[in-house]
Amino acid sequence: MGQLAFLRMFILVAISLDVNDNRRHVHVFKRGMRHQYSLAKIWIEKNGEQCVEIAESKLSAKDNEMLVAAINRHWKFINDQITKTFNGEKTIAIDIEK
Repeated sequence: MGQLAFLRMFILVAISLDVNDNRRHVHVFKRGMRHQYSLAKIWIEKNGEQCVEIAESKLSAKDNEMLVAAINRHWKFINDQITKTFNGEKTIAIDIEK
């Protein structure tokens, strides 16, 4: 599991087992509780192009909007970190702002 970014009370994570999924995505967990369950799954691409959209979420519309905006701003970094996760390389988690 690769930790990619922290945003307020959330952590964005890529899971190496997702390498064969049809679209790249991140899972959103609450900080300190990531081993319980994912609060959201957010697609970050479609056909290899940047396309950030909610796949599923238990979060509020406001939180979803904040996450999508932050992922769009830091898309290249997050996508590069997902590649590292899939390649078994160490990832670097950063704090991203609202």
